[in-house]
Amino acid sequence: MASKASSSPLRLIQHKKEALWFYSFISIGYDHVFNPGQYTDDMRDLAMDQHAGLHSRNLKVVDVGGGTGFTTVGIVRHVDPENVTLIDQSPHQLAKARKKKALKGVKIMEGDAEDLPFPADTFDRYVSAGSIEYWPDPQRGIKEAYRVLNVDGVACVIGPVRPTFWLSRFFADMWMLFPTEQEYIEWFERAGFKDVELKRIGPKWYRGVRRHGLVIGCSVTGVKKESGDSRLQLGPKAEDINKHVNPIMVFFRFLMGTICATYFFLVPIYMWIKDKIVPEGMPI
Repeated sequence: MASKASSSPLRLIQHKKEALWFYSFISIGYDHVFNPGQYTDDMRDLAMDQHAGLHSRNLKVVDVGGGTGFTTVGIVRHVDPENVTLIDQSPHQLAKARKKKALKGVKIMEGDAEDLPFPADTFDRYVSAGSIEYWPDPQRGIKEAYRVLNVDGVACVIGPVRPTFWLSRFFADMWMLFPTEQEYIEWFERAGFKDVELKRIGPKWYRGVRRHGLVIGCSVTGVKKESGDSRLQLGPKAEDINKHVNPIMVFFRFLMGTICATYFFLVPIYMWIKDKIVPEGMPI
């Protein structure tokens, strides 16, 4: 069975170069403009408190695709900062993270989620929030999560869920990867994780509505039971970031993908308005 998600949707920003450009702009207001509508403090804290298994301050934790450190701030409430590593491919996002007082002591570094610069059996916990949607090969990223964890280590991946409403599905497929819940579970299980669980999360004002999809809509966890790398065998990388690409094509994909992304900045506003005007107990 193929390790990649279906290649039929365009997913214009599900490429590392385009994602890098995208975040060079979005980093300006990521925590204060993007997150309040998509990934709230309450959602982050729920995932860190109840899903990620952060029960000791001595755990070694890696936050992969951690960007500005929004999720990392939630991690260091449970784990000593000196035991936490934040890794992301975007220097613009990491520059924001380095300015946060709460992250003093956290190791912050650039790196690729599909090729982590750590030996096998390094961390007790792996956390990744709002990153998988940009991975060209999500199965490879989940396999890397397995590799870098210690035995009995827990991986917690927080990401989007696929819309069912036709217009939302169109823009989702044009923008980036919106996996189905079953795809998440299959990626974890193929990588070798046991006790795989998926829990739904979302902004409170959505009232549980998921037909438009969610940029952050689920938290998936799994436990590593055997030492070393995953037994899963994969082919060449889906995307070689060192390979020359046509800069005009990269810019076109970035521009069109960003236009499609705008739809998902508007949906939370639409749902917030409906939550305010539709009485409690009635469907929105």
